Amino acid sequence: MSATMPTFTSAAGRTRKVPRILILGGGYVGLYTAMQIRKRLGRREAAIVMVDPRPYMTYQPFLPEAAAGSLEPRHVVAPHRRLLRGSTLLSGSVAALDHANRRATINPTEGEPYDISYDQVVVALGAVARVLPIPGLAENGIGFKQIEEAIALRNRVLNKLDVAASTWDPEARKRMLTFTFVGGGFAGIEAIAEVEDMVRQAVKDFDSIRMQDVRFVLIEGAHRILPELGEELGGYALEQLRRRGIEIKINTFLNSAVDNHIVCSDGDEFDSDTLVWTAGVKANPVLTSSDLPLDEAGRVRALPTLQVADVDGTVVEGAWTAGDNAAVPDLSTGEPGKFCAPTAQHAVRQSRHLGDNIVRYLTGEPLEEYSHKNIGTVASLGLYKGVAQIFGIKFRGPVAWFMHRTYHMWAMPTVNRKARIVLDWTMALVFSRETVALGSLQTPREAFQAAAASSGKRPQAGK
Repeated sequence: MSATMPTFTSAAGRTRKVPRILILGGGYVGLYTAMQIRKRLGRREAAIVMVDPRPYMTYQPFLPEAAAGSLEPRHVVAPHRRLLRGSTLLSGSVAALDHANRRATINPTEGEPYDISYDQVVVALGAVARVLPIPGLAENGIGFKQIEEAIALRNRVLNKLDVAASTWDPEARKRMLTFTFVGGGFAGIEAIAEVEDMVRQAVKDFDSIRMQDVRFVLIEGAHRILPELGEELGGYALEQLRRRGIEIKINTFLNSAVDNHIVCSDGDEFDSDTLVWTAGVKANPVLTSSDLPLDEAGRVRALPTLQVADVDGTVVEGAWTAGDNAAVPDLSTGEPGKFCAPTAQHAVRQSRHLGDNIVRYLTGEPLEEYSHKNIGTVASLGLYKGVAQIFGIKFRGPVAWFMHRTYHMWAMPTVNRKARIVLDWTMALVFSRETVALGSLQTPREAFQAAAASSGKRPQAGK
């Protein structure tokens, strides 16, 4: 295949026989695209360079189970270096993209920014949390898009149980045992359901805390939860969560969270030490520092071939995109103006298609358009509980929960990761999950610093 490869000229004027493919972002799209290219092209046929501040891809559908202790956090991430042997991995973030000159500016984790040239670029920067300018939210809230946030949430919730069991102040205790989630989509519903399941088990080890003392509140601005599953299944999920004592406020907005005092648009006010924000995402804002065409939502405009294109459909040569940061037409609906939803299902399938199309482009083969009909949606509501709609058929309870786990397990890359996840689940069926807070993970040097401070004090005479 390499004999048919054309030569490429870098931005500095040097000629390269091997095209350099720069992949911005190491999430679903970045990782799966790179893996797909490397399956078909060796390092003598294509040079792959990936830029990401993290050395791994986080499989976000498993974050709720990682937060609840059903899965080991290390098993829901896929290490880049192990999966992308023969590729160059740069630890850093993208500061700017000058595609006209085929050059990207990189901010490394340490050191001064530098530029890197390329022949083809894949924009896979994904989405970030859409944080609204609500007073107190930025200071007191925590997101739920990265494995670090899932671990922090788990430690925080379990730590609050420990501290609340040791205080006699009823108001402080009530504040510590109130957990607030904002957003009724998949992330919010699965997170609150899994964490509530964990807390329900954890309180069995406390003599001074009962489940009636714990308050879970979910705030959703729309008139229903899980809109992707429709009225019937969304209503079923709502009913099941409320039966477990979870308060769900629909048609309600968070107005303020200053000093951990939650103020809702329905007039309800209460104190809560834990505030989890899952109310939507937006395209990575660094895209505004590029010369690529963006739509009104800040996403990169794309054709069904996953090539970047202007508003009039003119292809921007050498630029490709997919996933949450891309406006990809959804050909499966047959309706013009419809775009693929920002789901893991689309991201994984688009990235594999994107990798194949880049290989087709480099070898002179015709490109193919991406079209994938959604096979369905699945959501977990905690251990043995779930809802699903597969090929139009609706499922509830343990069957839906099993479908949720099975689908996402198969979507996880490598047999190694799949096996570890299945083993975690198997162990959880035999033994109860660990409900120990490792709160010091967030401040690992605190004990050492305290010891150092005490060592600096000279003992008084006679003591």
